[in-house]
Amino acid sequence: MIFEEAHEHVVEEENYFVSMTDLMVGLVFVFIILLMYFALQFQEVTEELTGANKTRTEILEQIQETLKARGVPVIIDRENGILRLPDSILFDSGQYQLKPQGRVNVGYLAEALRDVLPCYSKGLDRTASCPPSEHLIESVYIEGHTDSARFAGAGALKDNWDLSVVRATNTFRTLTELQPGLVSLCAPKQTRCEPILSVSGYGPQRPVPDTQGDEGEQMQQNRRIDLRLIMMAPDSGETRQELQERLSGK
Repeated sequence: MIFEEAHEHVVEEENYFVSMTDLMVGLVFVFIILLMYFALQFQEVTEELTGANKTRTEILEQIQETLKARGVPVIIDRENGILRLPDSILFDSGQYQLKPQGRVNVGYLAEALRDVLPCYSKGLDRTASCPPSEHLIESVYIEGHTDSARFAGAGALKDNWDLSVVRATNTFRTLTELQPGLVSLCAPKQTRCEPILSVSGYGPQRPVPDTQGDEGEQMQQNRRIDLRLIMMAPDSGETRQELQERLSGK
């Protein structure tokens, strides 16, 4: 009798643990399903809110097409969001003042920026031709770059660093002289709107990626003015709110 009671007690314990195990496995399975659903929703929302790179590429391609129609050869780097202007279309060798045709080319660029940038920034009225877009530009850096050959200097300029900065500054000044409205373009930052145009110079420190050309061609490509577009990152609070609405079915 005692043996039978002990056996029944062991069986009951085994059944209890089996039931608990089944329950835990079921809960884990449900948790995994919910986690996968949450991850898929988060990925979808993030892709929607961070589609700014696609918008940036469209901006660059539109500007490139406009300049191409004016006979201005420019290159776009889609991965890094850059519109690249060779120095040969802007400056004479070793000079920091725009040559006459360079000023004309910057004028064409200024017109293209005037037509496109207000669609993705604040400060100027959007035109009727602006495409619908939720993405805004945070900054447009006008960057000066040189090759690595030693610059002998000119006036107050001592080296390639000085040359790159002054070339970028003169490009900026000409852009805003020919299209004054460009200085009004801004990106909303909390309670203020900060100008999107700014200037920087890197000398020979940021060469373009190696190409198949010889050393002379490589150095020629390094002498350039880049316009680097930085898009505004989506607000983390906006992402969380959107995600919560998706998960709640709103």
